[in-house]
Amino acid sequence: MTTEHDAIYQQVTSLLINLFELAPGDITPEARLYEDLDLDSIDAVDMVVNLQKKTGIKIKPETFKSVRTVQDVVDAVEQLLREA
Repeated sequence: MTTEHDAIYQQVTSLLINLFELAPGDITPEARLYEDLDLDSIDAVDMVVNLQKKTGIKIKPETFKSVRTVQDVVDAVEQLLREA
């Protein structure tokens, strides 16, 4: 893992903890957003809006349609930052 990857993971983790009051121990790269962390589609939209604010990058909804785990979110953000 790269330092940038770690930084993105930390941002996503802290966002999940702060936005949805999740326990830090519940958030792992393999944790599934809907099944394990109990997020719903509105939560997913909130997460995308907050990620846009943090990164300053416009995130297209289709970018996050295939996102299922915390690691998927990190990978998607990393990809967007590379393309910016």
